[in-house]
Amino acid sequence: MAGHSKWANIKHRKGKQDAIRGRIFTRLAKEITVSAREGGGDITANPRLRLAVQNAKAVNMPSDNITRAIKKGTGEIEGVQYEEITYEGYAPSGVAIILETVTDKKIRTVAEIRALFGKLGGNMGETNSVAWNFERKGVISIKTNGKSEEEFLEYLLEAGADDIEWDEESSRIICQMTEFGNAMKYFEESNFEIEEGKLEYVPKDTIKITNLDDAKKILKFIDAFEEHDDVQNVYHNMEIDDNIADQLD
Repeated sequence: MAGHSKWANIKHRKGKQDAIRGRIFTRLAKEITVSAREGGGDITANPRLRLAVQNAKAVNMPSDNITRAIKKGTGEIEGVQYEEITYEGYAPSGVAIILETVTDKKIRTVAEIRALFGKLGGNMGETNSVAWNFERKGVISIKTNGKSEEEFLEYLLEAGADDIEWDEESSRIICQMTEFGNAMKYFEESNFEIEEGKLEYVPKDTIKITNLDDAKKILKFIDAFEEHDDVQNVYHNMEIDDNIADQLD
């Protein structure tokens, strides 16, 4: 277990979550609709939908919005036909990037994504150009509630998880896909406040950025994609050196 905080990266992630909070309902609604379309509208029989609804409730998304998104997916009410597409490539300094998108117009989305890569000094790649350096894992974000990193390491063992990115406010628990359901159940039954649970692309190896200007360029690159309406998730293998973290405010 690494057990490291990766403080600078968590700090940036939190900042972006706050910045896009006004649009988070739209992204959650897309995930609910796609999940219902793929696996049906019964949350007891559709694990992906159950998780999407749980994440929506965690940020107080209105029940009417959730119900409407499900019905759009099942076809009970008319809605947009979404398609899921994953893109890969490189940001400045060779940082690997994976983008998960949900779109109703594939041609528009791929053109805009390609243009952003070029404009911001990156390179769009082919399928598996960077995915080989990532693993699909379960990630559970929970309120830390004053518990130390050492305490959380004990919880990891009991939950069957592998690693933690600890922060004094909110921490991320990382586990194998096969243990995701069990880990979610453990932290729910242990009365932790779960902020979000989902499957993510977690890098096998990271690139440590020690130059402030390089870090700013990469963060600008990531921010641009996180602000794109069709992008659901952005994954990367950057690790910002703690020595420059304070200068990124």
